[in-house]
Amino acid sequence: MSEASDFVRTNFKAGDDIRDAGLTTPADIVRYDDIVYGDDPVWQSLDVYRPKAMEEKKLPVIVSVHGGGWVYGDKERYQYYCMNLAQRGFAVVNFSYRLAPENKYPASLEDTNAVFTWVLANADKYGFDADHVFAVGDSAGAHNLGLYSAICTNPEYAAKYAFTPPAGFAPTAVALNCGAYEIDTSKQDLTTQLMADFLPEGGSPRELALIQVANYVTEKYPPVFLMTCNDDFLKDQAPIMTAKLLEKDVPFLFRYYGGKDKKLPHVFHCDMKSADAKLCNDEECEFFKKYC
Repeated sequence: MSEASDFVRTNFKAGDDIRDAGLTTPADIVRYDDIVYGDDPVWQSLDVYRPKAMEEKKLPVIVSVHGGGWVYGDKERYQYYCMNLAQRGFAVVNFSYRLAPENKYPASLEDTNAVFTWVLANADKYGFDADHVFAVGDSAGAHNLGLYSAICTNPEYAAKYAFTPPAGFAPTAVALNCGAYEIDTSKQDLTTQLMADFLPEGGSPRELALIQVANYVTEKYPPVFLMTCNDDFLKDQAPIMTAKLLEKDVPFLFRYYGGKDKKLPHVFHCDMKSADAKLCNDEECEFFKKYC
């Protein structure tokens, strides 16, 4: 494991521990935990959260693709954020996926595809509205979700992978939060340092060409809620994606959070103690509801 991956696992965890201290399962949420969707019961498992007051109702779904620099994170870390989304009237699927460097690209994409396949196959059991399946992803999770959305809507790109999405499926709409959409290895930052652990060939030109989200957006890409904030270390990535969405005439809503007297950090929306996170998550869910 590289120093960059070790840094992410150590420092991201420390920050997340502070952020989530004292949080518990909301009284108005029912949860179904540790459902195995693959061969690995630890890393290929998911939770489902639903509002208790809507237990008998079929609900639109949000699938959450967590961040963590491709090397860190799991569903336990994202449970409070995902249950908060469920309180807005959605069934939410929160999953762990195999991480690099132990499991390199495209393992996380394979797992993402397996989860969407599981959602469609288990719609009746968990009360999912299979005609309205949304997704959120942040940071590396936004990169993962961005690529997966391209696989679902760009057959030429999809042909580069050994797995296939469910027939005719694409997310109804997606939210890409504080994400990476163009990996430029000429910039020696944390993102590019992680490529050595994420990619099997360490970041060969062939591999790098495959993971440029913006390059594979077509007119069939799902509608996008795209956000960043003023103290996000990836905020320069948002204009790259907005330009591509405009070029391809894909409906999107862009939001930039924070102000002169308010610095909001990378993935601030995952902080359930923050009023700014509430605003962002309210706006994302309202965006999704326009497509229900």
